[in-house]
Amino acid sequence: MQDHKTVTKENVVDFLIDMFNSRGQDEYLGEAITQSEHMLQCAVVADQFEAKESVILASLLHDVGHFMHDYDFDCADHGIDSRHEDVADDFLKKFYPPEVTEPVRMHVDAKRYLCAVEPDYFGKLSEASVHSLKLQGGPMSAEEVKKFEESPHLKDALDLRRFEEAGKVDGVATPKIEEYRDLMLKFLIN
Repeated sequence: MQDHKTVTKENVVDFLIDMFNSRGQDEYLGEAITQSEHMLQCAVVADQFEAKESVILASLLHDVGHFMHDYDFDCADHGIDSRHEDVADDFLKKFYPPEVTEPVRMHVDAKRYLCAVEPDYFGKLSEASVHSLKLQGGPMSAEEVKKFEESPHLKDALDLRRFEEAGKVDGVATPKIEEYRDLMLKFLIN
């Protein structure tokens, strides 16, 4: 597979599809599904909730940073936060507009935010998500909440987060990544 640092606008969609197909069968951080199953489920849930196409695409691509960071797949088990959201953002913003990349960049902080402002949200997290929350800084402080709420992408990031939590169901049939080719092409920046 091509190194993500050499990807161009002309081949980014093929690169993403190849990455889903070649790396997507990796374990998804202690969940009962694979990486690709999770991301595809998130996109399906976003579509079922009639999210904007940009949010459907963000839901599909939100965890690509797990395929690109330099840590072992089990780094969280060793107390390491891979900052996969930043890795994904650094890669995706070369090819996609903020309406796609900002929810991706914000999806971890959206979990921290929701844990701070919605008392019942923490109880909805999977065991693996609770573990990663600790590594990611735990629930936001009041000051962090206020700053996070200033983003024009707040709603989309929170929607993505909710789709992300719903996209962890073992045995759910999903479309193939190739079915999202047109959507990935549609949002490429010039």
